Amino acid sequence: MEVLHSHCCGLDVHKKSITACTITPDGKEIRTFATMTRNLVELVDWIKSKDCTHVAMESTGDYWKPVFNL
Repeated sequence: MEVLHSHCCGLDVHKKSITACTITPDGKEIRTFATMTRNLVELVDWIKSKDCTHVAMESTGDYWKPVFNL
């Protein structure tokens, strides 16, 4: 299989938590974050620290909006 993106992240957004999974050449890592602004900033910093170039998000309702805005 051809690798299209070597550093990517998937987000599963819920009302009170966000589960994030990064996949890089170093392996896969999964973390869960709360949905308060300070926690979303931690999420963004963590994704950046993994050098992710692409992020995919799954969400129901409007819970994706704060994540998208940051």
